[in-house]
Amino acid sequence: MKIKSFILFLAVASNSAQATDLLDIFHSAQRNDPVIAAARAAQQAGAEKLPQGRSLLLPTVSLNANSTANNQNVQYLGFPLSVINGSYRYNSNGYGVTMVQPLYREQNWVAYTEAQLQVAQTDAQLRIAEQDLVLRTAQAYFDVLMAQDGVELAEAQKAAIDEQLAQAKRNFEVGTATITDTHEAQARHDQVYSQQIAAQNNLEIKRSALQQLINAEPHDLKPLGAQFKPGMPQPVGMDKWVGNAEINNPQLTIAHAGVELAEKEVEKNRAGHYPTVDLVANYSNSNMGGSMASDITTKSLGVQLNMPIFEGGMIRSRSREAVANRDRARQDMENSRRSVDQLARQAYLGVISGVSQVEALQQALVSSETVLASSKLGQEVGVRTNLDVLNAEQQLYATRRDLYQAEYDYLLSELRLKAAVGELDEAELAKINQAFH
Repeated sequence: MKIKSFILFLAVASNSAQATDLLDIFHSAQRNDPVIAAARAAQQAGAEKLPQGRSLLLPTVSLNANSTANNQNVQYLGFPLSVINGSYRYNSNGYGVTMVQPLYREQNWVAYTEAQLQVAQTDAQLRIAEQDLVLRTAQAYFDVLMAQDGVELAEAQKAAIDEQLAQAKRNFEVGTATITDTHEAQARHDQVYSQQIAAQNNLEIKRSALQQLINAEPHDLKPLGAQFKPGMPQPVGMDKWVGNAEINNPQLTIAHAGVELAEKEVEKNRAGHYPTVDLVANYSNSNMGGSMASDITTKSLGVQLNMPIFEGGMIRSRSREAVANRDRARQDMENSRRSVDQLARQAYLGVISGVSQVEALQQALVSSETVLASSKLGQEVGVRTNLDVLNAEQQLYATRRDLYQAEYDYLLSELRLKAAVGELDEAELAKINQAFH
């Protein structure tokens, strides 16, 4: 007997060790999810905006070279130039190097500061994608667990109804019950069988969704612990969470940077009226063959001023366009702020109501179990019918299903609240993962 118990313990321990938890699924999603991979690539591309903007402040160097075959026919009129009349064939070659160092280009300086803001936006967009991956992973994980719970509940309910159906048939045969009890139990049996098929199909769909996320067949998942107890968000107080969301939410970071970019665009377009000053250095060498052979080297260093006078009204039009875009960016930021505030409020209320709902359903489950036990006892002594027991069983399994759903909804609300304030990361997911074993 002890040997059998030890073997059973080893089997349970082995299954527990092989089960996959929430963090395992998340790490697999980090490696295989194409959405986060695309977001990383977008962030890498966006990071190149900074060196591109910096290049506008640095010198540019260009090299040019030429080689030309010349065929000249010279006809000078009058003496003494007429003595060099004739045809000449010769090659001419040359090369040159030009360097331009901007000294004052207001538009280039503004473009460089715009590049810094664009990089900040791409970093925030990657942060959003990373938080979204955490939420999508948790949602897919919880969906599979809920679907598994649905299958298990359907199987357990079917087994209980099968027992009631067999009992109703026996009681009918001995004359202690009517055929109605058998028909009621049979109807419930058929209904639960249909629900069992639907639950199994739903499980396959949810497992397929998780497989798409991690690009692998998911193994057995660790379930939520039986002693799970939801807790209130810390700190307590909706206004505190809304305030943190307005400071740290990455969507608002993007919106703020968008307003600053629009203001920089106004500056840059207005700078189209300003002069530009460049330091220009040239070095060139050219040589020519033939009877008029020569070798000329030229070096120059100077400052070049360009002053725009009139460009057909283009600069003024672009300035007005930039001002309108700035006003639009400000309204977009205000809309984003309100949306983030609402998101934080909804997530906070979701956590608060989730705590109450889980606690209420846990108590309801105890009550449903008591009702079922009382109904079975009442059936034995003749004060409860077979239908009363079937209804009590249905209520019990419905309460269990609602409790499981409420627990997963609470956990998702907790993650969404962290995402609203920009704090959702692997460390927060690890805290949630402790509830699964």
